Amino acid sequence: MTERFVVVPASYVYLLREGATGPEVLLQLRGDVPYMAGHWAAAAAGHVEKGETAYAAARREALEELGITDVDLHFEFAMQRTASGEAIDERIDFFFSARAWQGEPVIVEAEKCAEIGWFALDALPSPMVPHEAHALANLGTAEKYLTFGF
Repeated sequence: MTERFVVVPASYVYLLREGATGPEVLLQLRGDVPYMAGHWAAAAAGHVEKGETAYAAARREALEELGITDVDLHFEFAMQRTASGEAIDERIDFFFSARAWQGEPVIVEAEKCAEIGWFALDALPSPMVPHEAHALANLGTAEKYLTFGF
């Protein structure tokens, strides 16, 4: 019999705008947190709660982490990822972009986020969370399913 694993779902929101040299994305520098502290990542992201859709989670995270509402989400793709074969490392991530929202993005959870900033998609900061660098490299493409860590 095959051993079953638990999949952990998460939603990511990439806010986009047109910059002086092309499209820009809003990223956060992860603060003193257990996972990837000191790495750049989506400005809003988090686990999908029980009974919540990936879309609802994305909107909730945008409010909780950036203080913005009415986020006009566009589904980009899903990513199945793993690391080291541990059950907790079986993930399904839902990536969304948005070019319209209400409010000015600000750091709401200062204990988790050290900084936010706009970056050209072709000049991302370093270090990036590895699976998110992979996601950003595929943003806006026809791909709807990505894998990472297999």
